[in-house]
Amino acid sequence: MVADPSNWSCPVPLRHHETVVLGHGSGGKLGAELIDHLFRPAFAAADGAVTDLGDAALVDLERTQAGGGTGGPRLAFSTDSFVVQPRSFPGGNLGDLAVNGTINDVAMVGATPLALSAAFVLEEGLPLAELGALVSSMGAAARRAGVPIVTGDTKVVDRGHGDGVYVTTAGVGLVPQGVDLGPHRVRVGDAVLVSGPIGLHGIAVLSVRDGFEFGADVESDTAPLHGLVAGLLRARVDVRMLRDPTRGGVAATCNEIAVEAGAGIELVESAVPVPEAVATACELLGLDPLEVANEGRLVAVVGPEDAEAALEVLAADPLGAGAARIGSVTATHPGVVVARTGLGGSRVIDLPLAEQLPRIC
Repeated sequence: MVADPSNWSCPVPLRHHETVVLGHGSGGKLGAELIDHLFRPAFAAADGAVTDLGDAALVDLERTQAGGGTGGPRLAFSTDSFVVQPRSFPGGNLGDLAVNGTINDVAMVGATPLALSAAFVLEEGLPLAELGALVSSMGAAARRAGVPIVTGDTKVVDRGHGDGVYVTTAGVGLVPQGVDLGPHRVRVGDAVLVSGPIGLHGIAVLSVRDGFEFGADVESDTAPLHGLVAGLLRARVDVRMLRDPTRGGVAATCNEIAVEAGAGIELVESAVPVPEAVATACELLGLDPLEVANEGRLVAVVGPEDAEAALEVLAADPLGAGAARIGSVTATHPGVVVARTGLGGSRVIDLPLAEQLPRIC
């Protein structure tokens, strides 16, 4: 008799909170509950329709302007706030992270990013030299990506009522004609790919936050991914869906895909590219590499016949070095992610309750 993972369950503590806790910003179960039970009902449309409130939204310009019609130009729109602590870490800082993160959210719906906005909440007493370095880094990241910062805002709060600086960025992009990505296109048998080694960003932040040494230097993977996405689309790879595995890592991303698509995902743990330094750090600290945040990786669901072509396209770009097929979409346990272990068994990869490493983006 074969066990059905869709029937597995594990009791968890009741999650009733009178106040916001760090886990509400985790990208895990607590964050999902906050969105589902507070934000979505509050932001429902006039006709009662509940919006998706995903990392990026698609706006059909023809429908918006004329009150109807489909197939016209579509605009992608995203906004994100960044509160990483510490503000500088190996491989990046709060500034370039804010630029890259918003570009990636827009790119994950297949859009070409066009422009960004940037808003700053500054605490009285923040050294201007630090702020100057941060915004210089943002400008350099935007120029490298070819996506200009075109508007913004600045507010200052009293000393002791902030945390130095918070940055909010928003981005807009244009979806090419004929591009259609999303959970509605995911099919049983599809391949699940990751564009490179995972866990680097979360461990890089942790290494400077708490002074850990893991026997090797670990740098964040923060990078803009719109070039990788454009390469896949140019090659006519049958991309069904894209996500960037930030908070909650690959585990959270695969769970989101499984739930939204109404299908199961089966991962092969030995196929997941985990750098040795990340594996060592996770073993030392009791972390799961699949749950550690990334800021320069994407998870792609592609048609099974296009998996090898997709890997070739990804590997041809330095940002896709180490790309790998890590699993498949299955019909056997809808909405559940299961990993085959190196010992021949399997384990359920659940949506994390809260972020293992808070404030990593």
